[in-house]
Amino acid sequence: MSARAQSKRRRRGRSDERRAVAASDTGEWRFTRRVPTYDYIDEQALDDIHETSMRLVEDVGVDFRDGPALETWKAAGADVQGERVRIPRELLMDLVSHAPETFIHHARNPERNVTIGGNGMAYAPIYGSPYIRDLDGERRYARLEDFHNLVKLAYLSPALNVSGGTVCEPTDVPVAKRHLDMIRAHITLSDKPFMGSVTAPERAEDSIAMCRILFGDDFVDAHTVLVSLINCNSPLVWDSSMLSVVRVYASANQACLISPFIMQGANTPITTAGAMAQLNAEALAGIAYVQLVRAGAPVIYGATLSTVSMQSGSPMYGTTETQVLMYLTAQLARRYKLPMRTGGMRNGSKLADAQAAFESVQTMLPAVMAGGHFFLHSAGWLESGLSACYAKFVMDVDQLTVMQRLMSPPQIDTDALALDAVREIGPGGHFLGCEHTLRYYQTAFFTPSTADVGTYEQWSEEGSRDVYARSIDVARSMLDAYEPPALDPAISEALDAFISKRKEVLPDSVT
Repeated sequence: MSARAQSKRRRRGRSDERRAVAASDTGEWRFTRRVPTYDYIDEQALDDIHETSMRLVEDVGVDFRDGPALETWKAAGADVQGERVRIPRELLMDLVSHAPETFIHHARNPERNVTIGGNGMAYAPIYGSPYIRDLDGERRYARLEDFHNLVKLAYLSPALNVSGGTVCEPTDVPVAKRHLDMIRAHITLSDKPFMGSVTAPERAEDSIAMCRILFGDDFVDAHTVLVSLINCNSPLVWDSSMLSVVRVYASANQACLISPFIMQGANTPITTAGAMAQLNAEALAGIAYVQLVRAGAPVIYGATLSTVSMQSGSPMYGTTETQVLMYLTAQLARRYKLPMRTGGMRNGSKLADAQAAFESVQTMLPAVMAGGHFFLHSAGWLESGLSACYAKFVMDVDQLTVMQRLMSPPQIDTDALALDAVREIGPGGHFLGCEHTLRYYQTAFFTPSTADVGTYEQWSEEGSRDVYARSIDVARSMLDAYEPPALDPAISEALDAFISKRKEVLPDSVT
């Protein structure tokens, strides 16, 4: 057999192993934090940030550019002047206290249910990219086929326990209709929990209606089956489009991920402390509004974090300041007893290159160590989120597995300490063939599927292929072998009928 054929067989074997794990692994060890969190600043400094945030909501105020929200705030006792809402801190913190500390994000396969908060960790892929870096390396507008492929990759990736939401924008489907195809893809191509549409309240209502077909009315009324991303317009603005979607989801007891979009130095003060105080005020005001809509509705305290280049105005990821903000958001979320979103394999690189790698890890690893609970953009992000990349997706999944293993310390017991094995081998020997090694070799280490672990000569004989080429091979192999999880044909037919009926009345618009 040629060296190239042997290499292909080894890659195929690793892909087969990955698929076997995807089919059987419920992910308990992967998605449960078993290490302490880290408090980056002391309590006095944290109090100072909190106090500044309270003064912002009380004295400066937050704009709620939405009539129903203004009426609700006025009835609750806030000072409403035009669109500006000034919220007494006692009212704000009382509302925030109604949000649950943890909740379950339910999947159609109950073994895939995800705990949000506490020691649970949820990992979802990239979200919202209009472009795709495809399997041939071309950058182009994303299509529905790409959306389907990314959902399949997320389903087959044991390191991801959430199917995601708008993993890319399928630009070959009219805007007013594409949410129907996206939600259907999550329901039919995966059995992991997923996210709802947020671009209009009617699309949020369709998301819930499709979940009612999948889970049943009673189940949806009693359980959280959707987490949906709600972004603030920083600085200090909540707009009507987001607030109207909040009302749909919160009223139905579905989870809202309240997430200011921070570009430090552009839409926040340039100092990290000032940016954190503003972010905190925005997030708490949004979370409080969710509780006004329905007390006890699940929320996630979130943040999308970047700094801004003072030369170009472009966002920057993996900087020291964004890492600090991750630690601070986690520390504040613990103070308020809220689950927290952060992280992601975010980067500004245009290719899946070294810049993409180090910025991604510098963004994701601090988020995991800080104590995050929900990690959006965990796989596939390129070009500040403008592009979703197949190769980067599988690279990121490998690195997620490394980080997840870091969150689960090794077992320290008599067998793991291996005193008998050392006695057996003695000074000057090797452990490659001993019984202890043979028992543990398959689980002792994680070998990334995208890594080359052979010699230089093997690598050269096999074509001197880089990590990008190897990652494309892994992605192709996974997609070639994909098989959908079983779904009741009656549910599939009901979904198709609902989508067909809705598409008949929705316009073929591009907005």
